[in-house]
Amino acid sequence: MPAFALAHLRDPQVNEDILTYLERIQATLEPFGGRFVVHGPEVEVREGEWPGSLVILEFPDREQAHGWYDSPEYQEILPLRTRHIEASLIIFDGVGPGYDPGQTASALRAQAVD
Repeated sequence: MPAFALAHLRDPQVNEDILTYLERIQATLEPFGGRFVVHGPEVEVREGEWPGSLVILEFPDREQAHGWYDSPEYQEILPLRTRHIEASLIIFDGVGPGYDPGQTASALRAQAVD
C-alpha cells in the first residue's frame, strides 16, 4: 500500500538555503522510491483556512517513507528548510486499489451496533 508525506508549508520564502534544499532533495528520495506528487500549487480553499503551500510525496509504503525522513542524507538538508519555513509534516498510508468507502461505512455501522 502506498504511503504519503504531506507538508503544509506556511509562509514559504525563497532564499539560498531553500534553493539548495530543492536542488538536493530529489537525491534523498530516490533510494526510498519517493516521488513528488504535488509541489506548491496554488490551492483553492473550500473549507476552513489553508495559509501557505502544499507538498505531497509518495512512497511505496510507510517503511520507505520513514526510511527517507530518518535518513542521514535527508536529515542533513532538513535544517535548510526548517530554518526558513514553518511547516507541519505528516506521514500516512494511502488506500489500495479498489477501495470502497461504502465498505468502510458498513464496517463502522457493524461496530456501532455491537
